[in-house]
Order: sequence, then C-alpha cells, then structure tokens
Amino acid sequence: MSLIPKSHPRAKSLLIRERLVSGFDNGLVAKEGLLAQGRAEAFDYLLGEKTGKSAKSAIKAAAAQILLAKIPVISVNGNIAALCPREVIKFAKQTGSKIEVNLFYSNEKRKKAIVKELKKNGAKEILGTNITKQANLSGIDSARRIVDKNGIFVADVVVVPLEDGDRTLALRRAGKKVITFDLNPLSRTSQTANITIVDNVTRAMNLLIENCKKLSKKNKKTLETIVKNFDNKKNLAGNIIEIKNNLTKRSQIA
Repeated sequence: MSLIPKSHPRAKSLLIRERLVSGFDNGLVAKEGLLAQGRAEAFDYLLGEKTGKSAKSAIKAAAAQILLAKIPVISVNGNIAALCPREVIKFAKQTGSKIEVNLFYSNEKRKKAIVKELKKNGAKEILGTNITKQANLSGIDSARRIVDKNGIFVADVVVVPLEDGDRTLALRRAGKKVITFDLNPLSRTSQTANITIVDNVTRAMNLLIENCKKLSKKNKKTLETIVKNFDNKKNLAGNIIEIKNNLTKRSQIA
C-alpha cells in the first residue's frame, strides 16, 4: 500500500517511482531501468509534466499508422511491464497488436517475471519467450537483436516504448515503421523513429488507446492522409519549442 498522500504536489511522479521500485523488487526492472527513469523524469519536468500539442499530434499519427498495419507488434521491457501492463493489454486488444517481450539487459528469470505480470493483467499470448522461434535482427549487437519470428521479425509496424537508439535504427533498416515513446526529443531514438511521442508513457498510452478507438471508424484513405501529413522532425522541433516556452515562462519573475 502506498504511503504517498494524494495531496502531495509530487504524488504522480512519486507513484511512478514507487511502481518501478516495486518492479525492481519483483524482478521486472533492471537496475539500469531505474537510472533511465530518473533521466526521463528530468525531461518530464521540462515539458511541464503534461501532454503537449506536439505529443498529441504524434499520438494521432501513431494511432493512424497502427490501424493501417498488417502485423503490428508492441515490444515490452521491464519498465513498461512495471508501469502500465494493463494499458499494454488494452492496447493490444484494441488494435489487434501482438505483444513481444524484448530486453536490453536480458535474462530468463526477468523475462519470466515480465510474462507473469502481463498474464496477471490479462495477456493471452506473449511472444519472445520461445527459443525455437528466435530470429536475429541484423545491424545490432545487444541482446535486443534476438526477436520472435512471429512477432517483431515479421512486423510492419513496431511500437517500442522506452527504446534504445541502436534497435530503433536496426528496425528502420529492416523496413519497419517504428513508433516510440521518449521524453527526450534529442535522443537517437527520438530522431530515428518514424513517429516519436514525446510524453510520459503513463499518460500517453491511454491517449494512444483512445485515438486508436476514435480513428478505427475512419476509412483507410483518411488514415493514410494523417500519416502522410505527419513530419517527425518538425514535430520534434515543436516539442523542443514547447520545452523552451515552458522554461521561459518558469524563468519569469512576477
């Protein structure tokens, strides 16, 4: 049970930290994942801890791209399993996406813990756990090169929350459309992905689900137009401007 009062000004941020610490204690999150969260939290401060206009545009484009996909896959690591497992399951059901566990700091014990957490939250089929179904993604040396033959390896659209730049580039070179969540608009991942959602994944996942539901009623041509009109580089520039404006506002003395 959380000891953080709802009235605390940092309640949401502290609850996220608590979930990750609990995820670490339960074998979901790597130590390095805690460091990554601290870095991301700093950028969330810069964004004003809210979903900006640019992020909303990226979420809409991401929803359209996912609905156009033939084989969409969402890649899950320890941080995502700790932070928003229910949202991952809901997203997969809403869009017909496959779920695949893929880890940078990989070990079978942690992978099993993540699978258990996802199943506890309603997942039926989880890829990335059967060694007989493994394939290698070329152009990457880390453990994340090992993907599922029936998942990321054949996917046309891959949703990769909290991704690393090397695999984003490898996925792009493999001809896949890559959608990522990254609070740092300057990162290699952000700059390399097709669509980068610069927002806290705990906020953005629900918004992505809502947009997928809303846009599912649109025809293919409308969805294609939404994707075509989205420019990731321009959108990232918009995120940087939003950070700049927020800092300018904060720096003003009344």
